[in-house]
Amino acid sequence: MEMNKMRSIGLTLLLSLGISSLIKAQKVDTLNAPAAVLPGVYADPNIAVFGKKFYLYPTTDGTEGWLSTSFTCWSSDNLVNWKNEGVILDLPRDLTWAKERAWAPTIAFKNGKYYYYYSANVNIGVGVSDKPTGPFTDPIQKPLIARGAKKGQMIDPMVFVDDDGSAYMYWGQGQCNVVKLNEDMVSCDTAKIVSFKPTGYNEGPFMIKRKGLYYLMWSEYDTRDPRYSIAYATSTSPIGPFKKATGYPVLKGKGVVKGAGHHSVVQVPGKDEWYIAYHRFKIPGGDGYNRETCISTMRFDAEGTILPVNVFEKLKPVKVK
Repeated sequence: MEMNKMRSIGLTLLLSLGISSLIKAQKVDTLNAPAAVLPGVYADPNIAVFGKKFYLYPTTDGTEGWLSTSFTCWSSDNLVNWKNEGVILDLPRDLTWAKERAWAPTIAFKNGKYYYYYSANVNIGVGVSDKPTGPFTDPIQKPLIARGAKKGQMIDPMVFVDDDGSAYMYWGQGQCNVVKLNEDMVSCDTAKIVSFKPTGYNEGPFMIKRKGLYYLMWSEYDTRDPRYSIAYATSTSPIGPFKKATGYPVLKGKGVVKGAGHHSVVQVPGKDEWYIAYHRFKIPGGDGYNRETCISTMRFDAEGTILPVNVFEKLKPVKVK
């Protein structure tokens, strides 16, 4: 009887130790985050894939008031190691209507050309090039969407090309705006702009489509706020109406990671594999003017819900086949 009792106690201790080890292994170390994917300070990253390469188009950070004057492009064949392709658009050199506040670009491919949309002095401009690495020229010599066209700031463009070739541009701080672009990709009917404000919406809209469902994502709070985070809503149409997902942010800082937001998403061609690029306060000592670019895996559950992104998960190399 004593022997059986001792065996029972021993088994209980082993089980307890096993469970304790499992909990410890699952506990996330929030004091040590993976390194940023780009050196220095870059924010608002737009990630894309063309051919067998990934590309990043960020805001150059590091000035109070975000007074950057040019845009760069970065390329990678594995998502982990990035090459600086240099300046692809310089506002003072290439534009006649804006000289500073070069923010939050995005890129789209259509008609055999690459179209680059960006914020410049709180207007939205468009550039065109034969290559994803630019350089980009200004085909219309004026803003595509001028400052003051709608409520809020005319910043943070994102262009989504649907399966039927229709292209939609989303933008706006304070409220979200969407309009279908004309076939030339450099004009639109401003009378057909649809404006709305999902609960919590602040800026940085981004659209993806998966299994017939449209996911409109955005940033909440202010980029200088450590609570900066990502939420989303879904629709069966690219212009809504959208139903906001509830329960938790898709992406949010924790521990040493603060101000995680203003994202973009890329799908690995031919696979149901998704990655989210975003910025966070530079580690250490960063703030809303000194942010760095990161990439994490983004996953869906069986019902199509976007699961919370683990900002402490180490990024593994990814190849496009």
